[in-house]
Amino acid sequence: MRILIADDDPQILRALRITLGARGYEIITAHDGVSALAAVVEYHPDLVMLDLGMPNLDGLTVIDSLRAWNSVPILVVSGRSGASDKVEALDRGADDYVTKPFSIDELLARIRALTRRLSGPGDEPVITFGDLTVDLPAKTVVRAGPAGPQPVRLTPTEWQILELLLRNPGKLVSRQALYAEVWGQVRMTDTGYLRLYLAQLRKKLEADPSHPRYLLTEAGMGYRFAPDPPAAPA
Repeated sequence: MRILIADDDPQILRALRITLGARGYEIITAHDGVSALAAVVEYHPDLVMLDLGMPNLDGLTVIDSLRAWNSVPILVVSGRSGASDKVEALDRGADDYVTKPFSIDELLARIRALTRRLSGPGDEPVITFGDLTVDLPAKTVVRAGPAGPQPVRLTPTEWQILELLLRNPGKLVSRQALYAEVWGQVRMTDTGYLRLYLAQLRKKLEADPSHPRYLLTEAGMGYRFAPDPPAAPA
């Protein structure tokens, strides 16, 4: 798997190139925002690891530029630890956020979670609810409308959360299960991640995000997908 690491600290670039390269990853590096965007065009990485405080386009601008045309998973690795920094990066299109300094085990778990792709049989279901159609094998979401079907873009992390909920219709999916499946950890110290991602999913999928119909919160326990009831027989 090819990873682009964009950071203006040469020591971090060298350390990550050695550490991740030893684990079989192909590493491309960039020292500023402009070269990061150029590297995405040239090398087509499977994952972008991105610092926020870079010269010649900061990390947030790079995220904006990438999300205008590319859905590659973006893992922010930054020394900015404030909640507002994390929320802004995720809202702009990043898929996960790791604060420096970090442990290599945590970083590897985040990389595995972001690049995990569930493969299954070709007869996996297509699920419809409200005006949405979710094709699990194709990993697409389409909304019906008067102007015709419109695609709904989800980030890789949003998709993993949605897919886990849809595969368990009507069942409680615990926070611990979501942490383990999506982030590769049974417990996380920043429990606001799930709330943030569910809020983003509701904005994209629910007719009234403040009063969700399908993606429900079970206080203190987890989340549940509530499907539409079966149609009454004619």
